[in-house]
Amino acid sequence: MTPAGFKLTFLALMGAGVPVAIAMAGSSLIYVLVSGNVPDFVVIHRMVNGIDSFPLLAVPFFVLAGNLMNSAGITNRIYNFALALVGWLKGGLGHVNVVGSMVFAGMSGTAIADAAGLGTIEIKAMRDHGYSTEFAVGVTAASATLGPIIPPSLPFVIYAMFANVSVGALFLAGLLPGLVMALLMMATVAYYAHKRGFGSDTQFQWTKLGKAVLELAIVAAFPVAIWAATQAGAMPTAAVAVALGLLLVADWKFRFNAVLPILTPVLLIGGMTSGVFTATEGAIAACVWALFLGLVWYRTMSPRTLVKVSMDTIETTATVLLIVAAASIFGWMLTVTRTTESIAAWVLAFTSDPWVFLLLANLLMLFVGCFLEPTAAITILVPVLLPIVHQLGIDPVHFGLIMVLNLMIGLLHPPMGLVLFVLARVSKLSFERTTMAILPWLLPLLASLILVTYVPSISLWLPRVLM
Repeated sequence: MTPAGFKLTFLALMGAGVPVAIAMAGSSLIYVLVSGNVPDFVVIHRMVNGIDSFPLLAVPFFVLAGNLMNSAGITNRIYNFALALVGWLKGGLGHVNVVGSMVFAGMSGTAIADAAGLGTIEIKAMRDHGYSTEFAVGVTAASATLGPIIPPSLPFVIYAMFANVSVGALFLAGLLPGLVMALLMMATVAYYAHKRGFGSDTQFQWTKLGKAVLELAIVAAFPVAIWAATQAGAMPTAAVAVALGLLLVADWKFRFNAVLPILTPVLLIGGMTSGVFTATEGAIAACVWALFLGLVWYRTMSPRTLVKVSMDTIETTATVLLIVAAASIFGWMLTVTRTTESIAAWVLAFTSDPWVFLLLANLLMLFVGCFLEPTAAITILVPVLLPIVHQLGIDPVHFGLIMVLNLMIGLLHPPMGLVLFVLARVSKLSFERTTMAILPWLLPLLASLILVTYVPSISLWLPRVLM
């Protein structure tokens, strides 16, 4: 079999509706068997080596941490916090939707968890306050894309493994773009509020707003206090322990809504940038924190819930690892058959301008995102596009953010948009009406994509400063 036959076999299997992991592994095995140039055992050897990775251990723990937070009653606290912070604005619950998703993104790491977790609460509340179901579904879908952009992020971990870049740098790179996306979505909500005459959804109260702002100030002051303590000669572990102890006392006394959940990404990023732990160890720390909140502090989880969460985590992890294992042999076959070299040569013959390449890459990734879920798309696209990225001098961290954002937008597109299916089920709208409801919200997302693509400093400023 020729290299062209290998690629045609993969496309034929995909066109026949075969799951992407089976299509990648199957086409590789068929090529090995028919060509006779490679020993058969190489397929299994490469697949096993593909998942024998220390950074990849972060995947099940980040999935578990997100599931624990989603099952520990945290969503209601986040919703109430966002309601106090921005619910008094015109189109209040639309703004609450976006702010709530920003906070929840710091725990879940996936768009699906955001849409299924907060989406149920948000869509019901918006309906009860007189918003159309279509508007509620649209803003919920758009804000759910923040899940993998604001750390922690499962797609960032997968990309980091295949692109050999720092997970911590990717996490930092997602913070400012996530903020830009949220601001553009809130501007869109404000536009619709003005156009359709939406009012506020909760009475403005200085006490509630002050408490919400105080919660944000406490979370922001936490890493500053740790830094000051370490500069004064304190051990980092002791400084964190003391600061957490004081924070728990304050939370017990003042009954904050969301300080402790919001602290999750702060602990993760702070620990990784300061060198206290790696991304994998940080994922374990996030699980311990989530267990503490659910079982000890809020007492909203039971042993039965913990078993269900564990089983869901095993199912999700098995799916991800199967795709990664299949992609490992598939990527190796692309290299052996010189496919990546030929694609790179073709693209570089067409253009050597990084900005033109990024435009073509965006179009490709938006198209691929309509048909493949993000993990599968990352495992296929990274071996193909990354050699070109290196040759054109594009920062792989910047490109990773572009890729993940493209694939998140793809989650809102038919025919394979998983967020579409989740929200259609939650809102009880037809798939067609859900699709039409989401279309206007692609504008702020595409505007965010253009800014992130062509203003690299939005993504790279924080990693360069802190790492």
